[in-house]
Amino acid sequence: MKKIITAFALLSLFTISQSLLNAQRKIQVLSAVVKDKKIEGAEVLLQKNGEQTVVGHTDANGNVTLSPAFSDNSDAMVIIKKDGYSTLVAKCPCEGLTYAISPTMKNLDGMRVVLSWGKNPSDLDSHLWYSNQHVFWREKVGQKANLDVDDMDSYGPETITIEEKKFGTEYIYAVHDYTNKENMSNYALARSSAKVFVYIGNSLVKTYYVPSDIKGNLWTVFRVTKEGEIEDVNSMVSSNITDPGDIRYNTSNSMLITTVVDKQSALRLNRLGTEEYNKQNYHKAIEYYLAAIDVYPDFGQAYGNLGLSYKKNNQYAEALWANRKAIALANGNTAPVTRAGAYYNIGRIYEERGEYAKAKEQYKLAKSKVDRSAYDEAIKRMENLID
Repeated sequence: MKKIITAFALLSLFTISQSLLNAQRKIQVLSAVVKDKKIEGAEVLLQKNGEQTVVGHTDANGNVTLSPAFSDNSDAMVIIKKDGYSTLVAKCPCEGLTYAISPTMKNLDGMRVVLSWGKNPSDLDSHLWYSNQHVFWREKVGQKANLDVDDMDSYGPETITIEEKKFGTEYIYAVHDYTNKENMSNYALARSSAKVFVYIGNSLVKTYYVPSDIKGNLWTVFRVTKEGEIEDVNSMVSSNITDPGDIRYNTSNSMLITTVVDKQSALRLNRLGTEEYNKQNYHKAIEYYLAAIDVYPDFGQAYGNLGLSYKKNNQYAEALWANRKAIALANGNTAPVTRAGAYYNIGRIYEERGEYAKAKEQYKLAKSKVDRSAYDEAIKRMENLID
């Protein structure tokens, strides 16, 4: 009888041990801009609503192992923080994956795009097109843009940095499955767990997840319009071009992304953001406005409020992004006034940073929407400073 009990106890202990091992999440954190640089001391959090947050810190090899009590699925989130870097937030599954964090960007018109994925396929490539430029692994340096990190052996990162976006120029970013460049109709890219993170200033402003149920080897992710708005494309196609230099983006047949819109919650969150803004608690206001946008992505008023809060919080690059989105979303009878105000706010940011030619350009755009003496005065002020 004792032997049976002992055997049962050992089996139970083994089962518990296996469960604990299965619950472990091994994550690695690298630099987004220096190839294979391990990030030590990054704080990594795993979160799920209603569950206790699990926290750990990366070792000298950039690794951390966490043991949460919840499943590794899209209901869970991974958050990675470190001073001097933008905070990364992404949906799980995250076991065994490598994440790359971006150093804070200083340029008002800078943008960084970071691609990461799973074990297979081994080689995904980032491509950026603008003007007559095509930045990718064979042409790593373009005009005011470059491929910082190229990866050919799974996980990533692959990083493209736009040092300074040029107003009036369109940029398009895509991911090509180089491993399957000659095997077009397959699900390898769709099942790669690919994620694209877009950083502006000190903030992660957009995250894209590869569509998981569509065949193709070329994923056109987003474009930056001539006015500077980040516009989702999310088009997956099969490309039979074997020379990567000849690949061209595809913005047709874009997939409809179903988003659950909760306008009432968005209005409530926007109102809470305004309350915090009036208390000069700008960081909290930003959190509320971002939450409002998360449940109502086309909430132009929240973007406008977000732009003001970013500016008050000295996050000028992020303020430019939010104002440009407010311009793109403006509609109805008040659209000209909304756009004029946003252009003026952008102009003020450039003026305060001493970029007078860019400020003048934005003030002129404001005047083109609404004729106000304040805009005339701003244009004249810039002309005097430029001369």
